[in-house]
Amino acid sequence: MVKNVLENGIWHNSDLDKNAAYKDDRIAIVDSIQSLKNGQTNLAAMVKVDAVLLVFCVKGKASFFINGNSYMLHPNDLMICVPNIVFEKSMISIDFEMRAVILSPEYMKSMVLFECSSWSFRSFVEQHPVFSLNNDEARLFKQYYNLLYEKLTGTPRKHQKELFDALLEMFHYDFYDTMERFYNENPKTFSSSEVLFRNFLELLNVPGNNCRKVAFYADKLHVSPKYLSAVCKEVSGQTAFELINQYVLKNVKYMLQWSPKSIKEIAMELDFPNLSFFGKYVKRYLGVSPKQYREQLSSDTSSKISD
Repeated sequence: MVKNVLENGIWHNSDLDKNAAYKDDRIAIVDSIQSLKNGQTNLAAMVKVDAVLLVFCVKGKASFFINGNSYMLHPNDLMICVPNIVFEKSMISIDFEMRAVILSPEYMKSMVLFECSSWSFRSFVEQHPVFSLNNDEARLFKQYYNLLYEKLTGTPRKHQKELFDALLEMFHYDFYDTMERFYNENPKTFSSSEVLFRNFLELLNVPGNNCRKVAFYADKLHVSPKYLSAVCKEVSGQTAFELINQYVLKNVKYMLQWSPKSIKEIAMELDFPNLSFFGKYVKRYLGVSPKQYREQLSSDTSSKISD
């Protein structure tokens, strides 16, 4: 019997490291699954997905059991898998060809966590993981895949990270616009917890809001801090404080990289009580002082930003 090579999940499995056309701490590009075959047509018996997986079928067909339900993948079909779903068993045809983009869960948090539709969309995808794309949508996906492949596997450029981030953000918006055709046809009834969570995300995204206190958001939502945190944990797997922290850190990193303001001015703009507190906060979560973080970014891009 062939060992289940994906028993530890997809993203943290050494098999992906060895066989991906490209992989870093954010993304993996895969254009072949030959090494994952058991015999000629059977794939690993079971795997709990630990990343965000987009698989586009180019040729052939495949069958998958996902969370106990059977699905078929044909040419121009796109399969979307989110963390914590389970592949029970899978089979592919001999001529099966695909293109896959795998995004680490950490990277996806920083990218789409604060899209108010993301959690409802995730629930929808868990129940409807396969989408039949029309010719224009299929062509668009392949164009993005080819461009990502070219940029990630080609000669590194001075602004490699910035180019990648911009390209992936474009892909992100095009992806959601494409999915809207399917998602709008299948409206979801939200539970009270999901409504509260969506409202919490909307508050986090209010321009100029930099409050880091759970009680602030709980008061505006007319619930207790403990209840808000419990709901966030139930819906997203993270507490309200952890979600607020991710949002704040996203702003901190952006400001330190792109703002011409001094570190003191950034601290004030982000509502930190003083420069010392801001320095300790950045040191705790980013591992270096604000000045060191800014200097590292400046060194990476060869375009120093003045404090």
